[in-house]
Amino acid sequence: MKLHTDPASALNTVTAYGDGYIEVNQVRFSHAVAFGPEGTVAEWPVRAATDITAALLQQAAGLSEAARDPLAFLDAPEGAASAAGPRGPEVLLVGTGSRQRLLGQDVLRPLLAAGIGVEAMDTQAAARTYNILMAEGRRVVVALLPTDGDPPA
Repeated sequence: MKLHTDPASALNTVTAYGDGYIEVNQVRFSHAVAFGPEGTVAEWPVRAATDITAALLQQAAGLSEAARDPLAFLDAPEGAASAAGPRGPEVLLVGTGSRQRLLGQDVLRPLLAAGIGVEAMDTQAAARTYNILMAEGRRVVVALLPTDGDPPA
């Protein structure tokens, strides 16, 4: 019996994960996915952590790669919204499979320049962290690679 309401019931929630799959809102995915609390759960075209590029991180975060002047921030008024916009994510969590694999600075640079923090961790930790931040009402996006059955390092 449920005795209280669940305020996050309409939000995308990681409901399970295991070897070779990620479950979001009780729908099982056997491929990498990227999503935020609201909207669709999109397939993320990454098979391994070594495939992750700056462009794929921008895609996961919902940033367009439209031609932007990388020095435009110099002309913007102080305190202006970041390139992600006022409702863009404040953090992108990246689940790199069964083990944490750090991402290179060249891969992270565009998101950091847009004011978006990026944290890479194993997929299980990323899924748990996403659920916590999402439940707190934080503007978080997660990109998760299914684990491959190897024990976490």
